Amino acid sequence: MTEIPIVSESRLLTVPDAVASPPGTPDEGLAWHYGDPLGEQRAATTGAAIVDRSTRYVIAISGDERLSWLHTITSQHVAALPPGTSAENLSLDVNGRVEHHFVQTDLDGVTWIDTEPSRGPDLLGFLTKMVFWSKAEPRDGNDMAVLSLLGPEAGSPGILGVLGLEALPAEPYAAVALPGGGFVRRMPWPTDDSYDLLIPRDRLVETFTALVSAGARPAGTWAYDALRVVAMRPRIGIDTDDRTIPHEVRWIGGPGEHGAVHLDKGCYRGQETVARVHNLGKPPRHLVLLHLDGSADGRPETGDAVTAGGRTVGRIGTIVDHFELGPVALALVKRTITPDTPLVAGPCAASIDPDSIPQDDTVQAGRQAVERLRGR
Repeated sequence: MTEIPIVSESRLLTVPDAVASPPGTPDEGLAWHYGDPLGEQRAATTGAAIVDRSTRYVIAISGDERLSWLHTITSQHVAALPPGTSAENLSLDVNGRVEHHFVQTDLDGVTWIDTEPSRGPDLLGFLTKMVFWSKAEPRDGNDMAVLSLLGPEAGSPGILGVLGLEALPAEPYAAVALPGGGFVRRMPWPTDDSYDLLIPRDRLVETFTALVSAGARPAGTWAYDALRVVAMRPRIGIDTDDRTIPHEVRWIGGPGEHGAVHLDKGCYRGQETVARVHNLGKPPRHLVLLHLDGSADGRPETGDAVTAGGRTVGRIGTIVDHFELGPVALALVKRTITPDTPLVAGPCAASIDPDSIPQDDTVQAGRQAVERLRGR
């Protein structure tokens, strides 16, 4: 059996001032920051910043039926995904629980997928197992690496010159090929001006260094996570657990809608749960932003319980210091918990940001039909 290569450490850790992410964390092997994590966040929102995310696992799928085949086994509507277009997608289990979250881009006859480094081999194994007679050929694509370019100055003349482009993609999820190989795609998060670069791995250091010379500030995973948390974008395996369904973490929506589950497509594994919750019920939990007491002696850890009056009402996901909001975290909490409920997360007092509560007070079409049948 051929061993599947996993990128465990980036060559960019040799960049001056790079501080490695703590051992045992999901971003081990990447730069956590470059000496000023809060300043790096500010640069990503006011100027231009470049983030090394090159440990993400990359998969390439070729074959004439790659999109129609992928459409049948995942949650997103990708059968007719236009060339030069991206989408977020999920693989669910039979009970509708999330197994994999990934971003895919179709360009020049190949669908490129990138996902969490720890989950990539399992996702590739699943895709390979599901091919059967379809004309689709998934393979390891880790000869390509992911960088993220953030900020309103990402399209400056100097940066465009490094990339060999006249302009960056204008629409979210749009992608264009790079002259030296790979592509750039626009993402709607973690900031309004976010671009992922998928480039040949052997040009990783060269490209990163050139972008820094052109004005992009090096930023670590701390900065990326802080912006992602405030944007309410979950990360699988950190902000989710083995019970998470898509409705709980805002992964509902078709291509171009910031979601990963299309509600009007054919049968796929886990669809029954998705349809039942959408039409008849409410998710038992929802993703919220927590403000943590910065004066507390210590911080919670991912997976710690969120409690109210000594009763467990949720779990902590990503914890990070934001350059404006201070210590914050994403958390999955019971839908019945209101923003004014005093909470405790690990050693910290915590409170829900009211603006992070999703609006779910509408009555679903399926529930309305049931009530009509009951004569209400």
